[in-house]
Amino acid sequence: MQGKVWKFGDNIDTDLIIAARYLNTSEPSELAKYVMEDADPEFVSKMSEGDIIVAGENFGCGSSREHAPIALKAAGVSAIIAPTFARIFYRNAFNMGLPIFELEESAQINEGDTVRVDMDAGEVINVSQAKTYKFAPIPEFMQELVDAGGLIAFAKKELANENA
Repeated sequence: MQGKVWKFGDNIDTDLIIAARYLNTSEPSELAKYVMEDADPEFVSKMSEGDIIVAGENFGCGSSREHAPIALKAAGVSAIIAPTFARIFYRNAFNMGLPIFELEESAQINEGDTVRVDMDAGEVINVSQAKTYKFAPIPEFMQELVDAGGLIAFAKKELANENA
């Protein structure tokens, strides 16, 4: 995956990702309209499908709502890179099929840079700066969740394979 970088700081909580006032729906396309609105009111209008969020420490802290990764994915965010993620957000992101990567050097990546993520090699390549950073590859099972589009899609696929 490759995209333009949008930067956010430390402790971006789930209320900043998708504000509670929009939680009267679980429809991904509706949530996508408001993703990151309280952190950057113009984010959705500026970003493009496939763009990548690079953030600081503890991305996704706060409540355990699944709406946050759903909204990000539905808005077209292809991945999130940060040094650390709140544990419940980490798991919810993979369950929703949104790839996230822990990269200690994320502060070295600038907004507007183009980065490419090679999940298999465990690399973030900053195309704009001609730098490559290594991260611990995500476990195979979690890669399968992302490839399938999330836990529910993965489970449906597995059930179909068992019944075939």
